[in-house]
Amino acid sequence: MSFDFLKKLFSSEKLPARLRYEDARAALERHNLSARRELAGRADAPPETLYYLASDEDVKVRSLVAANPSTPIQASENLVKDSEAEVRAELARKIGRIVPDLASNELKDVSDRVLELLEKLAKDEVTRVRQIVAEEIKSCPNVPKRVAVSLARDAELMVCAPVLEYSPLLSDVDLLEIVATTRVHGALEAIARRRSLDSSLADAIVATLEIPAIAQLLANPDAEIRENTLDRIISDAASIEAWHLPLVMRPALSLRAVRRIAVFVSRSLIEELSLKQNLDEETERYLKERAQTRIENDAKETSPTPGDAIVNIYRAHKMGKLNDDLIAKAATLQHKEAVALALSLKTGTKDKLVASIIEAKSGKGIAALCWHAGLAMRTALAIEIFVANIPPDARVLPRGGIDYPMDEEEMRWHLNYFGIKA
Repeated sequence: MSFDFLKKLFSSEKLPARLRYEDARAALERHNLSARRELAGRADAPPETLYYLASDEDVKVRSLVAANPSTPIQASENLVKDSEAEVRAELARKIGRIVPDLASNELKDVSDRVLELLEKLAKDEVTRVRQIVAEEIKSCPNVPKRVAVSLARDAELMVCAPVLEYSPLLSDVDLLEIVATTRVHGALEAIARRRSLDSSLADAIVATLEIPAIAQLLANPDAEIRENTLDRIISDAASIEAWHLPLVMRPALSLRAVRRIAVFVSRSLIEELSLKQNLDEETERYLKERAQTRIENDAKETSPTPGDAIVNIYRAHKMGKLNDDLIAKAATLQHKEAVALALSLKTGTKDKLVASIIEAKSGKGIAALCWHAGLAMRTALAIEIFVANIPPDARVLPRGGIDYPMDEEEMRWHLNYFGIKA
């Protein structure tokens, strides 16, 4: 066997950098899987080749064709019926990214066909496919409204939540109807995160008496909450600890609201209330008196000592009940060792390492650690404020009032920085 023959045999597997129609046809004639996969992903592959590969027996080839922006619309119309969800998911991702650019009347026929594909994918039987569509078009104003409404009413939170939170196509009437009828756990929280949330929607959310949704609403600085609606929330808030921190952090509270909140929140939250709100001298004095009263009451009551708090953390962990409420409460009581222990138990990280992150006053480190522990961002904020004593201008604040502001990659980076693998 000659060297020239071997060279020809192996070099034939590679496609040239500048692809000609003859090169693509020759690659197909070789019936080589790696060549077909390379062709399927090439943006310069001839349309005829991509159309042919759209019916290839290999799922990976069809997935690459589905993801390829150069794939002709006729091939995509076949792929939307593909038996493999992986193929349809790649098509959904591509179509979702194409839709925002469909503005030219010259391409109206193509645009209509693309939008028809989008509508079919938005009704796909596989949740993952619908979720991809929802994520891709959540902020897009030029998809058919019926697609946005269909996704917003989806029975799966991962599908409806992005559209409920971001879609500009949903009117207040649409959202009010969804608030009144949805049975999807978490849907109301998604609506409560919307920017410029109208006061009528805020009223509707409060009327549901859903504690997490109202906490989300309070934490949303862009939500319009009428004074009488806020009064109703405050009236019920004494026994609902999940509302205490977002109430205290809510901007521009009236002096009357500040005084009412100070009656039932913890001493540390009273201090935070005093720092955050623009108060007159009389209200400042009132808050100091309330804080002092709270100190005296805590001393009279059998408030958990730092040692008790540690025992409580161990006990809750053993029973599988170590959750956000317990850790946030320990944080607001400034039980630093108990909080460090809780994070250590939840993440499997040595408590000394957890303590070092808190001592470093790293808001991003604390947020990443709480994310790693499966806790809510509100718990991370409580730890930043009351345990790490991070000043207001250096705190890492929740996105949209409640979500983690960093993506997973950035979270992992900060954990790795402190020597924690996640």
